[in-house]
Amino acid sequence: MTNIIAAIEAILFAYGEPLEIKKIAKISSQKEEVVKEALEQLSQKYSEEGRGLRLIFQEADKTIRVQLATKAEFSKFFEEFIKEEFKENLTPATLETVSLIAYLGPISRAQIDYFRGVNSSFILRNLLMRGLIERVSESADRSYSYQISFDLLKHLGISKIEDLPDYLKYRELSSNYQPLETPIETKEETIKEN
Repeated sequence: MTNIIAAIEAILFAYGEPLEIKKIAKISSQKEEVVKEALEQLSQKYSEEGRGLRLIFQEADKTIRVQLATKAEFSKFFEEFIKEEFKENLTPATLETVSLIAYLGPISRAQIDYFRGVNSSFILRNLLMRGLIERVSESADRSYSYQISFDLLKHLGISKIEDLPDYLKYRELSSNYQPLETPIETKEETIKEN
């Protein structure tokens, strides 16, 4: 059970957003009951060992989602970190991410991760908090995508996205992009497979 708990903890950490228990079960090749038991043990472990992390559970429409989060009593530490982060200029990784969103958006988090080759959850959260991007719902397929915000257009001094340098050229190049499998982030924060 220790390996299962560690695997689930790693999945939740890497995903960075709420994830359905049935999806965790699928990813970890475990039964939902085993995942639920492992999550209960992990939550208890965080509580008993005085860790800075906790699990948040949310039930809606007979679906249980879970997310790894920091405990509220430690918020002062990361609030200071976030304030400092906002005072600083954008990092190269953040600029790379916002460029992908600007030229390819609306674009899913999974696609951003694919292009960058790393998990972009923290950077996306940072950009959302700064108001430079926004998350939009694609109601037809129940997924989320990211696009640049009006504030970013204003900061860049452009009227529309097409005013970016070589926008049409890069947009056309990206239209030829066809990955073997494109995971989609859904409103339930799950990843669907084509």
